[in-house]
Amino acid sequence: MSTQTQTLASSPKVLSVDRPFQPLDYGLYAITVLSWSVSWFAISLQVGTGVSPEVNLVWRFAIATVLMFVWVIISRRQLRFELADHLRFALLGVLIFSSNFLFFYYGALYMVSGLLSVVFSLASVINMLLGAIVMRERPAPRILAGGLLGFGGIALMFSPEIAAHGLSGGTLTGLLLCVCGTLCFCFGNLVSAANQRRGLPLIPTSAWGMLYGTLWAAFLALLMGKPFIIAPTVPYIGSLVFLAVISTVMAFAAYLTLLGRIGAARAGYATVMFPIFALLVSTALEGYVWTVYAIIGLVLVALGNVLVIRGGKR
Repeated sequence: MSTQTQTLASSPKVLSVDRPFQPLDYGLYAITVLSWSVSWFAISLQVGTGVSPEVNLVWRFAIATVLMFVWVIISRRQLRFELADHLRFALLGVLIFSSNFLFFYYGALYMVSGLLSVVFSLASVINMLLGAIVMRERPAPRILAGGLLGFGGIALMFSPEIAAHGLSGGTLTGLLLCVCGTLCFCFGNLVSAANQRRGLPLIPTSAWGMLYGTLWAAFLALLMGKPFIIAPTVPYIGSLVFLAVISTVMAFAAYLTLLGRIGAARAGYATVMFPIFALLVSTALEGYVWTVYAIIGLVLVALGNVLVIRGGKR
């Protein structure tokens, strides 16, 4: 899962956005969508292993941070910043590279991984609404319609479980945790957008943000007395490497490249595609059972994202 998908849509560098897809574009798109789709299942493999979510994040982003700084150094990007900028990076790290994921790790205790991705896909809707509030601009009717469709779709997908178990059921708890995680991500996007408006480069900013997010997760683990351990199993080690290397760094690089090649509007459709593939993964590996409510709800969520992305592509 890319942690700055929606923010990158504000990038000013867009090249040849109306041209047909080329083979490299298809490859980059496939890497991005498949990496983010499978990442939710990889998170579920780390839940219940005896390693706390806070420590899982420490290992994941410690690896990703090293790789990101290697990327910064090799590409000779800016590495030194003022103290005030580091405070902004720290806030970015706490929101996007720590708290965001922590809530989803907790949510994975209550629902299959595919549903986590569906809730997270509402970030495109929430980002547009938050942007409208911050900029004090009235959202376009298309964006409002997309938001209503997205939230209605989520309600429809979760309504059978909530009806069966009541408002105190585990599904509702998982849903609320995922909503909190999505909100952390969206507020972090506002911080990232402000950083970009200040002219701060995206890649070094992300590297520093990951470092501070790792330190915040380590602080929480120490505060709660969580042991810094690693589960010595193939699924755990494999999921950790996948999340750190493939889902975080490689998919991030692929999406950035894709953004520059085809533009933010078309690249943003990855947020429509990955929940569908994530639910297919859950169907095959976690026994997720499709219902009429789930199918209709997922269609509404996808349509809501399409309306928001098309409505906000300028």
